[in-house]
Amino acid sequence: MVSLAWPWVLLALPLPFILRRLMSEANDLQEAGLRVPSFTGFKMLRDRSQAELLLNWRLWVAATAWLLLLVAAARPELIGDELEMPVSGRNLMLAVDLSGSMDQKDFELGNTRVDRLTATKAVATDFIGRREGDRIGLILFGERAYLQVPLTLDRETVKILLLEAFIGLAGEKTAIGDAITLAVKLIHEQQEDAGEQVLILLTDGANTAGEIEPLKAADLARQVGLRIYTIGIGAEQLEVNSLVGGRRRINPSADLDEKTLTQIAELTGGRYFRAVDTAGLQDIYRLLDELEPVEEPEAGFRPVKNLFHLPLAGAFALVAFMCGLGLLQNIVVRRAARNYTGAG
Repeated sequence: MVSLAWPWVLLALPLPFILRRLMSEANDLQEAGLRVPSFTGFKMLRDRSQAELLLNWRLWVAATAWLLLLVAAARPELIGDELEMPVSGRNLMLAVDLSGSMDQKDFELGNTRVDRLTATKAVATDFIGRREGDRIGLILFGERAYLQVPLTLDRETVKILLLEAFIGLAGEKTAIGDAITLAVKLIHEQQEDAGEQVLILLTDGANTAGEIEPLKAADLARQVGLRIYTIGIGAEQLEVNSLVGGRRRINPSADLDEKTLTQIAELTGGRYFRAVDTAGLQDIYRLLDELEPVEEPEAGFRPVKNLFHLPLAGAFALVAFMCGLGLLQNIVVRRAARNYTGAG
């Protein structure tokens, strides 16, 4: 879409014609009077003079040049389609446990019993989709921790790679401390990115592997300003078949180290949450949305390209043409005058 930044400049369009009119009237007043018996002949001359004026192409060229100058002064702009500018949100990392215990089927999705990782994927992908404007990273950990997705605004890629993760990918044990340390390392490398630094760590067990103790890693996180929210996942009771027949109730989350997870969260200014079912896990992620609200989107941005140089160049070209033509006519007239004088 083309628009004019200063359209009021076009009000000066009739200015040359007004000046021409005023100057013509002044010249008429200064001329000597002449008494004649009739104005018929003068009327014919006047009509002829006006017709010649309309046909004077130089006048039309000059008018076109003036119009182009005014259009250039009005600053024509080409306005592009509105673009969504990414907001400057927080660095939000997700650390997901892939240890063997995440295979425990004590959660439900759509009346179907599923394992903990499947329920986590379903809820976490919805959470990721709502985090518009945040730079999201994904850490997967088991016996070792590794960065699956670096911090990015591409939420779809994060969701796809989370859905492709599977139990045992990083080993059967749980290295909570290493996962936190990896997040701290990532934050340290991204110090130029100002904003909130948040880690959401989800696990169903205790630290049974790795080189760094969880609380020591949490202290490092506190030093770099990384706030950690921990989520303990797993049902509190589950009915299973007994070896002697019948059914019995067990606690499938007996290995969950809630004390350490709570200390990690409190040490870094975060909170600990307990998810015993899918609904509870969904509520936790909704609460995280409230604790770490998404930034308000910035106003839409439309790219603007200035076009004033085009009419300005056209006006200069017309003026240069008229000046060049006038100079050429003067040369021709002078040569003709010299030739006439020499012949005489």
